[in-house]
This record gives sequence, C-alpha cells and structure tokens, in this order.
Amino acid sequence: MSERMGEPIGGAAAKTVKCVVWDLDHTVWNGILLEDERVELRPGVLEILRELDERGILQSVASRNDHDRAMARLEALGISEYFLYPHINWNAKGQNVADIARALNIGLDTLLFVDDQPFEREEVAFACPAVRTFDAAELADLLARPEMNPEFITDDSRNRRRMYMADISRNRAEETFAGPSEEFLRTLDMRFTLSPCSEDDLQRAEELTVRTNQLNTTGYTYGYDELNAFRASPGHLLLVAGLEDRYGTYGKIGLALVEKGSRFWTLKLLLMSCRVMSRGVGTIMISHVMGEAKAAGVRLRAEFKPNGRNRMMEVTYRFGGFREVAREGDLITFEHDLSTVPPFPDFVRVDVTR
Repeated sequence: MSERMGEPIGGAAAKTVKCVVWDLDHTVWNGILLEDERVELRPGVLEILRELDERGILQSVASRNDHDRAMARLEALGISEYFLYPHINWNAKGQNVADIARALNIGLDTLLFVDDQPFEREEVAFACPAVRTFDAAELADLLARPEMNPEFITDDSRNRRRMYMADISRNRAEETFAGPSEEFLRTLDMRFTLSPCSEDDLQRAEELTVRTNQLNTTGYTYGYDELNAFRASPGHLLLVAGLEDRYGTYGKIGLALVEKGSRFWTLKLLLMSCRVMSRGVGTIMISHVMGEAKAAGVRLRAEFKPNGRNRMMEVTYRFGGFREVAREGDLITFEHDLSTVPPFPDFVRVDVTR
C-alpha cells in the first residue's frame, strides 16, 4: 500500500504530482554505494524515470550519500540528466526535500518522496506534512497512480525538464553578472508572444490553470471544453502568452480570460508560470488587456480571490492602479480607469497577434 492511505495518495482530491524526489540506495539502485561503487539500477527504474520525464513530471534526489561518488555513479548509469537540483549530503532528508521545492519554486503538496526506509519516509512526512511519500518496494505500481497521470501531455510537458535546465543556466549567468538586474535582463534577448488561444493551445491552457497557484489571480480551473467555448465566444477573450530567450524557450507561460461587457470588461483569470517570476514580464498581459479595453471604450475590472499563495497578484493589481470596488466573501473586484496604460518593458520584445 501507499504510505498515505487511500486512493489516490493523499486523498481523493490529491493534486497531480509535479516532482518525484528519489532516495538512491536500495531505491534507484540495488545496494549501498559506499559498500559497492558499482551498484546497478533496480529493475524497472530506468523505464519509470523515462516515463515520468515524458509526462512532464520533474525529478530530483534527496539522499544521504557522498555527493561526488553518487553523482559519478548516476552519470555512469546514464541517468544524471533526469535529476534537477539533486541534494546528496548527510543532512536530514526533510530539509533537503524542502530545499528542492524552493529551488523548483513549486509547492510541497506537489512533491512525492520515494524511499525504501520507513524511518526516512516518516522523517520527511514529519518535517514536510504536505509532501506525499511512497515506499520504494512498490515502484511497480507508481506509474499507474492517478496523481502520476496528468490529463494531457503537451509539448511543454515533454520539454519541462529541459526548460528547467535552461533556467538553471540562466540563474548561474545572473549570479555572476556584475550590474543592475535590468541590464542582465537585456542580455537575455527575451521575446514575449501574446495571441488568442488556438485549438492547439487548449491542452496547455488547461494545464496552466491546474498547475499554477502562486501567480494566479483567482485560482479558477477550467476544463478543455470550457476553454474551447471561451475561445469561440464573441463575448470572451482568451489569450495565451509565450516566452523565449537566448537560452531557449520557456514554453507557454501565461493565460488571461476576459469577459466582455458593454460597459466594462472583466479579467476573470490572469496567471503566469512561476518560472518567469524574476524575468520582469509579469505586467505585459495586464498592460495589453488594458490597452484593448481602452480602445473598445470600456472600463476594465479584474477579479481576485486569495488562495494562500497568490498575494503577489493582489499586490500587482493594487500597485498597477486598480482600486477595489466590490467584495463578496473572499472575492475582490478591482477596477481601473484606464487613464494611463503602462508601457511594455523595454528590455523585452513583445509580439502581439490579434
């Protein structure tokens, strides 16, 4: 059985897993590395690593081991590239798992920790109660779990690990850059694209509403059919944003849903992938929608609903000149008079398709 009882792991409403964090000894490979430097992969592990990667589920390592020896063995086995931000040291695994979540900028409740030792699983569960744990003895059942099977597998899903690897390269370059952060952003040669959602974008659009929590104004989730209806509706505007730079593509990273009215338009949903949080592009979609509403001769309203993690989006509205005009329960409605529309940042090229 799974470590957390019930179907699926963590309860019927458990979120899709975004990252699997692996132990090494007796989990990824048979045996103990410090006793045998030529440990071999456990049967089926390579296939699991490849399939999780194909599904867009990230992977990392939290292992009590000698870092250099472990990394050398992972490389010799040809699987080191699958693991982002591996934490291989003698620290408590609960702390390492928390550090991995921070490095990936994802919630602890989207992580699954796999280990053969009950003590280690319990330590992680105690230190990080939101993290789901899984017994390595049951790996044969892992891929069939509902929370390991996203509804859609998009091109962005398949490229997710590579996009994170590009982020790591960007972050390293930023750490060594001497100068203001805006000057570093100029060196990235960023290109932001904004266009109406196409039929080909619908699967990724649904995925964004499900996966994005921090930079999400309302937390509304929409299924494929709902999004397709909005896409075809003359009373709505559904926009998808993409971003790329000299390191590669970030994929489709933003979504906006606007309800058009005769007197005002309402931003029902605005979200951005957390991976672009530090790239200075968070206000581009808002500015574009503001400009479109102004050209249509209407006011712009925006809905905000706190989810415990999206405070930054409320701050974005308030500092962007939106004022609160209504509150019903935890739903806040803002409005902007559109007397001034902020320009796009000059360190990024913005291509808009109408």
